[in-house]
Amino acid sequence: MGCTPNASHSPVFLLLGFSRARISPNLLFLLFLAIYLATIMGNVTLVLLISRDSRLHSPMYYLLRGLSVIDMGLSTVTLPQLLVHLVSNYPAIPAARCLAQFFFFYAFGVTDTLVISVMALDRYVAICDPLHYHSVMNRRLCARLLALSWMVSIVHTMLHVGLLLPLYWAGDAKGNVNLPHFFCDHQPLLRASCSDIHSNELAIFLEGGFLMLGPCALIVLSYVRIGATILRLPSAAGRHRAVSTCGSHLTMVGFLYGTIIWVYFQPSSQNSQEQDMVASVMYTAITPLANPFVYSLRNKDVKSALHRLLGWGKVISLPKSHFG
Repeated sequence: MGCTPNASHSPVFLLLGFSRARISPNLLFLLFLAIYLATIMGNVTLVLLISRDSRLHSPMYYLLRGLSVIDMGLSTVTLPQLLVHLVSNYPAIPAARCLAQFFFFYAFGVTDTLVISVMALDRYVAICDPLHYHSVMNRRLCARLLALSWMVSIVHTMLHVGLLLPLYWAGDAKGNVNLPHFFCDHQPLLRASCSDIHSNELAIFLEGGFLMLGPCALIVLSYVRIGATILRLPSAAGRHRAVSTCGSHLTMVGFLYGTIIWVYFQPSSQNSQEQDMVASVMYTAITPLANPFVYSLRNKDVKSALHRLLGWGKVISLPKSHFG
């Protein structure tokens, strides 16, 4: 598609994702407000429990605390702006703010997927090599893995922001560009551009695909080894305990990676903008909301810590672990 003379590097984008929704904006506002508040409350509670209760000072919970912080960031990048736009007659966002939102959304989102894969490695060591678990998955290694996840995510995001900067968008007479989405996501921005986007699409499928393939391969290989180890356990009770420690993580892996692959790695001809937006809601709103509840409701240690915190306002003091 060719660019018209009024095309610009820095238009004003109108985020019209919910403009044609059959549900009233007021009801959508209340729904997303409830989701956002529940997400923040659930993840803050999980962070406080893991930080205060010495029984949760282990590598798995250290990573889970990092994941909760990332989930709060991921929701905060998109949902507050959506709430404002739902009660506004002019859901506009300038190009600079749009690119800033794009950057922070992908920085949090990619880090989220990488930390999920690191948690698979943690479960592999815990089940397949339990005698060396605390010496291998120590606090220093977990901190380095979290830092590496952030570094890879930021470099990845800067690449794609750099590829967006040269693009032009042709707006209306006022310079507004309509985006049928509720935040500045990659695919809607590319679809709306009048520039050649082949390099952007190539980067998504090659560099982005490689970034997805690596964590996915780590998760698959980890669980293949975990499954083989579980099958060799002599007692049914031991097998049940091992499976229960992986259930929450597997649930979130399927949910998270399924929606990401649906949105970003299908040819545009095979999925509609409406389907993209539904999957994006699942990824940006429902997954961060579900994470703390999935991990806490299926985890006896977290539930016990919550009961102690709610019961007397104090966490039982125990000798500090190497994570204390």
